[in-house]
Parts: sequence; structure tokens; C-alpha cells
Amino acid sequence: MLRNYIKTAWRNITRHKIYSIINITGLAMGLAAFWLITLYIGDEWSYDRFNANADRIVRVTQQARWNNNEIKQANTSPPFAAALKSRFPEIEDAARIDLEGGGIITYNEKKIKQEDIFFADKSLLKIFTYHFLYGNAATGLSSPESIVITESLANKIFGTAEKGYNQTIIFDGKFPAVVTGIIKDIPGNSHLRFSAVRAMPADYGADNWQNFSIYTYLLLKKEADYKLLQSKLPAFAKETIQKIMKVDDYKMELQPLASIHLHSDLEFELSSNGNIKRVYIFMAIAALILLIAIINYMNLSTARSSTRLKEIGVRKVIGSEKKHIAGMFMAEAILITCISAVIAALLVQLLLPLFNNLTEKNLSVNHFGIYVTVISLIGFSILTGTISGIYPSFLLSRFKTIPALKGQMGNMSGNVLFRKSLVVLQFVITVIMIAASIIIYQQLSYVKTTNLGFNKDQVLTFHIDDRNVRTQIAAIKNQLLQNPVIEGAAAAGNPIGNNDLGGMGYRFEKEDGGFSTATTLAQELMIDADFIPTMDVKLLQGRNFSAANPSDKYGSALINETLMKKLGWKDATGKRLQFSIDSDGTTIERTIVGVIKDFHTYSLQHTIEPLVMVMPPAPQAEDNLYVKIAKGKTAEGLAYITAVYNRFDKTNQATYHFLDQNFAKQYKAEEKQGEIALIFAILAVAIACLGLFGLVTFTAAQRTKEIGIRKVLGATIPGIVAMLSSDFLKLIGIAIIIAIPVAWWAMHKWLQDFPYRIHVQGWVLISAGAIAVIIALCTVCIRAIQAAIANPVKALRSE
Repeated sequence: MLRNYIKTAWRNITRHKIYSIINITGLAMGLAAFWLITLYIGDEWSYDRFNANADRIVRVTQQARWNNNEIKQANTSPPFAAALKSRFPEIEDAARIDLEGGGIITYNEKKIKQEDIFFADKSLLKIFTYHFLYGNAATGLSSPESIVITESLANKIFGTAEKGYNQTIIFDGKFPAVVTGIIKDIPGNSHLRFSAVRAMPADYGADNWQNFSIYTYLLLKKEADYKLLQSKLPAFAKETIQKIMKVDDYKMELQPLASIHLHSDLEFELSSNGNIKRVYIFMAIAALILLIAIINYMNLSTARSSTRLKEIGVRKVIGSEKKHIAGMFMAEAILITCISAVIAALLVQLLLPLFNNLTEKNLSVNHFGIYVTVISLIGFSILTGTISGIYPSFLLSRFKTIPALKGQMGNMSGNVLFRKSLVVLQFVITVIMIAASIIIYQQLSYVKTTNLGFNKDQVLTFHIDDRNVRTQIAAIKNQLLQNPVIEGAAAAGNPIGNNDLGGMGYRFEKEDGGFSTATTLAQELMIDADFIPTMDVKLLQGRNFSAANPSDKYGSALINETLMKKLGWKDATGKRLQFSIDSDGTTIERTIVGVIKDFHTYSLQHTIEPLVMVMPPAPQAEDNLYVKIAKGKTAEGLAYITAVYNRFDKTNQATYHFLDQNFAKQYKAEEKQGEIALIFAILAVAIACLGLFGLVTFTAAQRTKEIGIRKVLGATIPGIVAMLSSDFLKLIGIAIIIAIPVAWWAMHKWLQDFPYRIHVQGWVLISAGAIAVIIALCTVCIRAIQAAIANPVKALRSE
């Protein structure tokens, strides 16, 4: 029976080539898109799950609110790990990570700058899973000078990994480290990626509860429940960190390792995490594109039901039952889907390099293993074929024998209505995807072109690694400014645009001349006197720092207008502020000499935070140089900057970044989302139009004699085209009416994630509908014109 089903299905596929090609092409495109997006989603879901103890590892994070301040941080302080482990028996082990392990690596005469190096406790190698090529987890970080490096870094330094084991390298010219382990490169689906990890002193920051520079991970015992453990943390926090911070609203949260990548969006994340909303959006896109392809098959199959009535009648006469008829049509649907799946596999293999480049991933067709891929492909092909064929099979199998032999379809109004509804649904999806692509593009353009409050164009920044060179920054700036190509030079303690500014609690002067007891949280940026003019930051009140005024280094501060408004001041000049620099309560006092107009230190994904700017008391703290180059002189400026810098630092090469690029990097995820949405919107339109072309082709074929008679009676080509097109255009019009409010709601929800955003405008939604109409009209007209210009004599002879 099955063999007969397949043979019959194959004959029907080869007999009606145009419709078969339309069905197979649409399903192949839909399956390929679904496959590609599934690979992406699967990779996002797989983050950190390769660790053997993934279900027992949690990260400690913290949140606090006080005096209109709020922090939500992925990092904690050094004492957390040991204190938690000693307090709670549910914790098997704990590890701390500090990001500040990078620098200039020297081996023999070779020097390499490597930033992605951590300090960590030796327990890190026990908690997480690393594949050791040389050495082992037990001894990898056993001594204070130990370092474990990845295979790539070993090849970079030593030529081969084998040569690197037990070798000594020097950090920043004075800190030796012995390579006690070499591991395979960290998988790309890990939120915790590094090229090397150095041993952290066991007593590092043992009592410094407010030094929030450490990431704390816990390995729970097998029987432990992290939610139960978390319920015990408030009492622990009250006795330790909460008492020291003097805040009432404080919360420690345990994040399961596997949830960090998609569900965590805190300050100071270790890496750029994914977004569960984005994953859901891509899941919806994949499902909707495949649905459009399935609708194509269902529509064409049901539309062509009249051409197979006699076949059904004959089969029923010779004894076929409803289930046999349904099985035959179901087999045809599954066979077409399987053929489409094979073509889809070839398309995926062909398009995967482009998709990897778009998503910045390293996916492969058998990303989850060859057996899983093959079984999933077969299973999903059968499932898709079943879904595609279930309605046509049900519809065609219920025809009565005698009417079928006579070619009488009976009352099929329900079938026609269902088919029209599917066309409407296709174009509802299509219009929504077109509108989404336009709005995503508009939002990205908005955040990229909005004035940030300073001039980021033609400004490059680079980090000065050598502390001795930092003491010569004034001389470097003077040398740079000798060339008219250089329009400005300034130094700062932190790079802006990288989400890298630290925060600090400040106490401000009150009306009575005393200081507030409660602290106000603000970002801190160390700058020199040239930063404000170089970056074109506007001064609202008071004055800028002055190099001619030595007291500014130790006693002055600038604040932004957001902080001034938060404090309720109208004039901040002359007011004083205090902040602590040590856990023992040592305080520093400064006088506010000016207020600057708000500017964005981060991208427009973040609101402007209160900001305090001070001059660094020691030149070593000024480790980032900002240089403004004249327009049109970029190449000349870069060459001059490099030459000047090399005179002062003969060992390290300056690695520069343009400031506008630093900010642009913050929107990378949204850019990828926009590009993917656009590509798959185009694909959705193509598949929908393919189905529309098939329906118009069938309609024209069914009305061949009518078209011939109309032409003989004097009908014009435009009139016939209008006759064939009108019904479809009405359906698309209905689709637009439905799609516009749905698209508005969906994109309004998406935009809520942006603090600074555009408004969804009606003309955009109408334009999306107009684009769909134009494309659909072109599709319909191509086939309608072919039918309209056909020889009427041949048309009349066709029946």
C-alpha cells in the first residue's frame, strides 16, 4: 500500500510540474530558513551547558536601592566567596574571577599584548569544565605565579602548545608567570571566555566588601536546591555587606549558569549576553516563514481539488475507502516535503557561511551532531508534510463517489473561504515583517545619529599600558599638538562608550553647611583640563578645570546636570562633595567648580546617569588618550600619532579605536536583529508571492475558456488583468487592515526596551502595506497578462 502511495504521488508530482515546482520551492525556502534560525536558537540555548556541573553552578549577583539610587550588578566583592562557603554547607566550592589580568606578555624577545586574561582562584578549574592538553585542573593554579593558557595563546607565544608547557612568561616587564597548564580554546557558547587565567592570591581583598570588581561563582552540592539557598541569603547579607553599605533594600541573587547568557542583563556583565526576547522573536520568524510555505501547499492543493475529482471517484469505485484516499494525498504531501527538505539541506550548506558572518557564530549543518541532525531532519520533514497535507487530505477524501465521477464538487464555499483566509494570513505575516524591518532600521538610525552631547567624530582613543609612559602624557600631548592635523588631545582615566565607568557613593553639602549622611550614587570619570574642549562638551555653570590651577587636581570637581537636578540644586558651583576611598572610612572632599551639559558616556541603550568628573591626583591614573584629528586628514593623523607615541614608548604599540566605532559596537546585537529581520522579511514576501503566483496560474487555467470568450466579445487586456487580480487584491487589502494594528502593537512593545526611541508612525505601517500591494500586484499581473494576451482561439479550443 505504501509503495503504491509513493508511486502515485511521484506520478502526480511529475505530471504537474509547475505546481510541484512552486510547492517544492516554497517549502524548501521555508525549511531552509527554519533550519538556519533553529541552528542560531539552538546555539543560544546551549550556552554554558557543556560544563559537566552546569546544573550545579550559580553566579552571585547583587541589587541595592537607597536614597533614589539603584545598582544591579553582575559583580560582587572579594570576601563574598569565602564567606558564603564557610556559612552554608550546601556550597561545595566557590571561585572568584578578576578581569584585570591582561597586559604585555614577554617571552624571550617576543612581546604580545593580551587583554582577555583573568585572575582566578584555583577552584575555578574544578568548578568549570576545561579540556587540558598539558597539565591538569588539580595543579593548574596551585602556586601564586601559575598561569593556565589556551591553545591559541600558546601557539601565538611559543609557536606550538607543546613548547609552552612549564615555560615562564613575564607580564608588563616585571611579573613572572609559569605556564602550568594548557587547555583547549574556550567554546564559543560560553559566557566566560578568556585566553589565560592567572592565580589569584587567596587573601586578595579579604576584608574589602565594597570593592565591587570580583565575579563570584558557587558549585552547589548535588542534593542542594539553589532556590532554597537563596531564601537564606537575606540574613547573611544583613550581617555582612548590607551592614557595611548601610542600605535597607539589598538583595543577593543566585543565577543558574545556563540562564546567564539569555536572561541576565546587569551592569558589568562579563560578556555581551544574548536576549531571550530576541530568541523568541527569531522563533516566531522561523515559525511564520514555514507557516507561509505550508499555506502555499495547502492553498494550491485545495484549489486544484477539482482537477482530481474523477481520479478520486474511480478509486472509490474500485474499493478505496476514505482513509486510503487520505493516505494517498498525505503521502504526496510528505514526499514533496522530503524532496524540499533535501533541497533545503543543500541551501543551508550553501548559505551557512553568509549566515555565520551575519550572526558572528560558527554554526555547521550538523552543529548538534550528525545523528541528531539526520533524525531531526527526517522527523521534521514528516511532521511538516503531515501538517501541510492534513487539510487537503481530509477535504479530498470526503467527496462522494458519483458526484466525483461527474466532476461535481458540490457546495465548496467553506473550502473557498478557508483558502481565502489562508491568503489573508500569509499577507498579514508579510506586512508585519516588512513593517518590523522598516521600524528596526529607523530605530537604529535614530540611536546612531542622535547627538550624544559631545563630538565623537574624528576622535580616536587608545590605552597607555606602560605606567612610566603615563607620567609623560603632557609631553605626548604637546608633541601631538605641534601638527595642525591634530585639533585636540586629552587624557582620561576611563574609556567612554564601553560601559566601563565605575560608580561611587558621594555625600553632598546641605543647606546648613554639613554633609548628607546618605550617599548618592554617581559615575566617576577622571579627566584632564583638555577633555572638555577636545570633546566639545558644553559648560552650563562655573568653569572647567585648569592646568594652571594646581588645586584642581586635589580639590575640584565637575558634575553633570542630571546629578544637579537629582540633588534639587539650581546652582551647584561652590558646593562641596565627599567620598570614601578606603573601607576604613578615609574621605576626600572636593568643591564643585562647574556643571556640564549632559552627555552620554554609554550608548543610547542606557539613560544618562549622574556623573562626577575629577582630575586624577597622579598621572598614572590617566591611562586613556583622546586625540581629535582634522576632517579628511585621518591617514595623515594616524601616521603622525603613531610616530609621536613610538618616541615615548619604544616597547608597546598603541592600539587605537575611533570613538564613534566604540559607540557603534553597542548596537551590534540590534543591527544583527535588523539585518536578519530584513532578510527573512524578503524571504517571506518571496514565498508568499510564489504561492500567489501559483493560485493566479491555476485561476487563469480554470478560466481559460471564459477569458477567450471575453476577448472575442471585445474585452481589453487591462480589463482581463483587472478581473483576475481584483479578488486577490481585495484579500491583500483585508490583510493590511488586520496587519497594521498588530504591527503597531508588536513594534511598540519592542521599542520599550530602548530608553531613547522613535514613535511608531502611521505612514510607516501604511508604507509596509503599500510595498506588499505593489509586490503582490506585480506577481499577479505577470501571470494575468500572460493569460490575457493568449490567443483566444486556442483558449476556446482548450475545452
